[in-house]
Amino acid sequence: MFTEINNVKVIGMAAAVSPEWDSISDLSDEDEATVQRFIKKTGVSGRYSASPRQTTADFCFAAAEKLLEEKQIDKKEIGVLVFVTQTGDYRLPASACVLQYRLGLPKECICFDVNLGCSGFVYGLNVLASLLSNTAVKYGLLLAGDSSAREFSTRRKQREGHSGNWLFGDSGTATLMEKTEGGRLQFLSQTDGSGYKAIISPYGSWRNPDSPDGRTHYVVMDDIAVFNFATAEAPKQLNDFMAKTGTTPDDYDCLVLHQANLMIMKRVAKKSEFPEEKMLVSMDRFGNTSSSSIPISLVDKYGETEDDRTVKALCCGFGVGLSWATCALEIAAADILPLVHTDAYYKDGYNLDDQV
Repeated sequence: MFTEINNVKVIGMAAAVSPEWDSISDLSDEDEATVQRFIKKTGVSGRYSASPRQTTADFCFAAAEKLLEEKQIDKKEIGVLVFVTQTGDYRLPASACVLQYRLGLPKECICFDVNLGCSGFVYGLNVLASLLSNTAVKYGLLLAGDSSAREFSTRRKQREGHSGNWLFGDSGTATLMEKTEGGRLQFLSQTDGSGYKAIISPYGSWRNPDSPDGRTHYVVMDDIAVFNFATAEAPKQLNDFMAKTGTTPDDYDCLVLHQANLMIMKRVAKKSEFPEEKMLVSMDRFGNTSSSSIPISLVDKYGETEDDRTVKALCCGFGVGLSWATCALEIAAADILPLVHTDAYYKDGYNLDDQV
């Protein structure tokens, strides 16, 4: 589906990670040759890991607090909060409700979670922009991220292999949107649920609460199916989007892809005729950060710059679902904040450590 939403624009972006960065060699108990093969194949040389008590919501909270402070936004004017994640704090309630309380947003704020992964940032922008366009709300917050590395921590390492422990990173992002004249966002979004088993966590929820071996929270991925899907559908959608909007790679400052795998990303850029130097790469230091990966790549590239020019980015997320989406957005480089580091976590009182 192609969607165009007028009079809405992105006016701020921030991302947060922990202070803990580990190289693949630090994470690994494999021989150096195995480590180097992994780095060459995926492009990941290290990642930030959440502390044992930190969650995605904690990173998104820190990013949102910094963003609202820097932009000097009155929290009473935030009317929508959308939280995109696959690693929410609880099975219920929605983490967005808790974040509304933690951030001090008004009770009139619409808040809900969206369970999407790699395409989630683009889908989330579409949802938030649509709500802003059709309400009297002035500002909205998109919070997106995952703490997937916790699924593959050393104490939970699977016998099937170590790549999950090395590939994924933990982070959270905040994107601020405003309803204002002159803004325009365009989206192209697709879904193919017939491929849902390509990336799936089959146990531990209502369909299959128990697993055959007692392990419930883990991800099963068909690497070949995912590679074939990403390298076929993502560039096709990018080319379709540019055809629909009458643009070419020359019209964009950068191509921002979901940071799935360097080999996939290079293939997608080549098939969509983007020069490789225009493709942002952050997964070498952050790993695959799921729905965080597009905004964190922009933060990585422009967060420290003093350039106040407008960045024109073509963004494409693709993965679990199977789901994929492309959007074109413009944002002032000065509105992309430097990376936030935090080891803080929310003490909700349910953990014994919080009660002493």
